[in-house]
Amino acid sequence: MLTSLPRDDFRFIALDVETSCGDSASICQIGIACVGSDGDIQTWATYVNPLMSFAPFNIQLHGIGPDTVKNAPTFAEVWVDLLPLLSRHPLVQHSRFDEKAIDAACKSQGIPRPSLVWANSVTIARAAWPELKGNGGHGLGNLKQVLGLEFKHHDAGEDARAAAQVVLKAEAETNTAFHHLAGQKSAFQMAFQF
Repeated sequence: MLTSLPRDDFRFIALDVETSCGDSASICQIGIACVGSDGDIQTWATYVNPLMSFAPFNIQLHGIGPDTVKNAPTFAEVWVDLLPLLSRHPLVQHSRFDEKAIDAACKSQGIPRPSLVWANSVTIARAAWPELKGNGGHGLGNLKQVLGLEFKHHDAGEDARAAAQVVLKAEAETNTAFHHLAGQKSAFQMAFQF
C-alpha cells in the first residue's frame, strides 16, 4: 500500500506522468494533485520502474534515469493502490497524453483498461483565456508565465499541481465551476456541490 497517498474525497484530481522513452507505456513517474472543496491542493508523486529502457532525450527532459527508479515499484504495483482513489473522482490532465499513457501502461502490463472520467486543462484554459491562442498558447510553460504559477516543469507532482492551479484560476477568471468548465454531466456533478 502506498502510505502517503491521499485518501479523502476531493472536487477533482489532476494527474501527470513522465515517461522513460518514446513508448507512452513507459511511465517512470506519476503525480497527482487532489483539490479539496476549499481549493486546498494535496500533492503526491512516486517514481515508477517502467520496465523499459530510458532514452537520453527523456532523461535530459525530466532528470529521471535508470538509477532513479531501480528500487521503485512497477506501474502495476502503484496502480492497484492508485485506481480506487482515481476511479471515484473526475480527473484533469494537461493535454491528452496522460490518459493515453495510463491506458498504454495498463495494456502493456495486462491490466484491464480503467473507466475514468477525464477533463483537459488545456481546453479549460482555452475557454478562460482565449487571447492566448497565437500569443504563447495554453501549454503549461506559457501558462506558468502568464498566470504566475510556480512549479518545476517535467516533474509529475509539480505538473499535476500546475494543472490543478490552472483549473482553479480558470474557475475564478470565468466565475464558473469546474464541472461546467469540463463539460461533465455525470454523477460527479451531483456529488460535488458548488
